[in-house]
Amino acid sequence: MKKKAAKKPSIVPPAKWLAARRELLREEKEFSKLRDRLAARRRKLPWVKVSADYTFESPQGRVSLAQLFGDRSQLVVYHYMLGPGWEEGCRGCSFVSDHFDGALPHLAARDVSFVAVSRAPLAEIKRFKRRMGWKFDWVSSYGTSFNHDFGVSFTDEEIKSGKIEYNFGVRKGGMDELPGLSVFARGPDGAVYRTYSTYSRGLDLLIGTYNLLDLVPKGRDEDSEAPMKWVRLHDRYANERAAG
Repeated sequence: MKKKAAKKPSIVPPAKWLAARRELLREEKEFSKLRDRLAARRRKLPWVKVSADYTFESPQGRVSLAQLFGDRSQLVVYHYMLGPGWEEGCRGCSFVSDHFDGALPHLAARDVSFVAVSRAPLAEIKRFKRRMGWKFDWVSSYGTSFNHDFGVSFTDEEIKSGKIEYNFGVRKGGMDELPGLSVFARGPDGAVYRTYSTYSRGLDLLIGTYNLLDLVPKGRDEDSEAPMKWVRLHDRYANERAAG
């Protein structure tokens, strides 16, 4: 949403405010029902078997995709933008990731494991994770095709072509890394299946801060052409305030 000049709020008596709020509530309930229907359709998507033998470097050593499940039958993978040699992780991905740790015990209680995956070597991941203070599992896919196969990393040739396949379509321009999320399930046969992936604005659902901002008068207060321009790594806000 492109920034517009701030409008003066409409000041009304309590009874008129209550009537307006009840009218909005009807729309909010319609939205909630639609979201429930979409979630039900999402759960009914067909599964596709993961045939590649993906492995990752973890603090415990080399692990397979199946081992990332632990003793649970469902796995959420966040495709975090951190490429080899980067000095720090993506601001947007960090904004999303700031919301993960609090969800971990609740996900575990519902038979769900969670892990972030990046193409950077494990040592670089661990250094940045330590700086951010995050606790969620984070492994490296360095040297594998995992990120490319799941549509979040791109070759030099793809980038030079000016078109990449992202978010289930062709996108103009290109970067070597983009964000996403994929969901996997362990089938009754023990095999791993991909059940869902989402990218771009589909990741908004992960950002609790946006849900809160959508409730306040100024909203997200973002420029539609650069929606996360205001976002900083969380250890930078205090430094910028101190610097004026």
